[in-house]
Amino acid sequence: MASPPPPPPPVNLIDDVVAEILLRLPPDEPEHLFRSALVCKPWLRVICEPAFRRRYRAFHGAPPLLGLLHKTQVCDGDPAARFASTTSMPDFPHPGSDGRRTRPLDCRHGRVLIHMLQDPEVDLLVWDPVTGDHHVVPNPDIDVMIYTAAVFCAAAGCDHLDCHGGPFRVVFLATDGNDDVVKASVYSSVTGVWSAPVSLDDNCECYARHKRDATAKRRYYIPYVQPRRVAAIGDAVYFTLSRSSAIAKYDCGKNRLSVIDPPPPDAEAYNGFIALMVMEDNSLGLAGVQDFSLHLWSRKVKGGTKWVQCMVIDLEKIMPMDKPLKGNGASVVGFAEGLCVIFVRTEGGLFTIELKSGLVKKVHEPGVYFSVLPYMSFYTPDRGRLLSLARLTDA
Repeated sequence: MASPPPPPPPVNLIDDVVAEILLRLPPDEPEHLFRSALVCKPWLRVICEPAFRRRYRAFHGAPPLLGLLHKTQVCDGDPAARFASTTSMPDFPHPGSDGRRTRPLDCRHGRVLIHMLQDPEVDLLVWDPVTGDHHVVPNPDIDVMIYTAAVFCAAAGCDHLDCHGGPFRVVFLATDGNDDVVKASVYSSVTGVWSAPVSLDDNCECYARHKRDATAKRRYYIPYVQPRRVAAIGDAVYFTLSRSSAIAKYDCGKNRLSVIDPPPPDAEAYNGFIALMVMEDNSLGLAGVQDFSLHLWSRKVKGGTKWVQCMVIDLEKIMPMDKPLKGNGASVVGFAEGLCVIFVRTEGGLFTIELKSGLVKKVHEPGVYFSVLPYMSFYTPDRGRLLSLARLTDA
């Protein structure tokens, strides 16, 4: 009698089902995925597979908010060198936690840009909190009076869901202290050099008009670059200037500076506290608080460029508000791209507002906030990170 045929190879349906369940764990609490990886070896194997991590990022889309840094106005000094976690995970160790004076400039595409103010060997530092990688960037050839900067992933075709490693660019925007003009320059990690600085001058008709308007109100005009986080759309970055209600634009590809008009009423109606952002349709957005209401604008370019007001939210109805003797008692200090989350500062603390759901969440205690730098990245387990987490937890 012939022996029975060998059984078919086992189909690991259990792993497939487990993976489908684990895919749905929320990325804004990485602790859930880390704890799941420690349940048993089969779960650990599933979660640590690169293919699962790729599926997890694609399933959830925009990276979650893991924490934040923030900038203050020049007169307020620099905030403490601390990465403030918005999840239950331990804080990432900040490069300035050893006592060195630092100034955070930007968080974007999984990287943090920090100005190392009192380090003789490091000027600008590009830091990846998840991997711990550090890249030193020299200062640009600009005599800086006041400035802002941004860091970007420069990998061709990247979807920015897993921007760890790879090439990057740094855009530096400043008021030059020698000639009182706005200058811009871009650094490439591939070439290791800065582009020749380009200036904003009266050749830009819109800028010249804003300069005349500002000069009419004040005896002396200097276009101070405001130290806020920029908004980035394609090759263009948008930032704000004080002593004017104008919005400046730097086109990295063309190496050109220009100015555009803000929505009516101008930024002064919001006491100078506005946030530029990227809208869902990839248009430029602007948010500010007036009369205890959050006003949201979008700059549409179809059928002629114009600003359209797309939302007004009564803040008194959704969050704690103290009415001061003057002013709004609240200000917009940041935005998290892809999540449609706005940061609002009140006397009660720092809050996030999800524009789609209207959900309000307190993320930090009361303090001086001028520009919030949201750190967004997927923090998924691999064996190295599990060991690091275990050491941090034991400590």
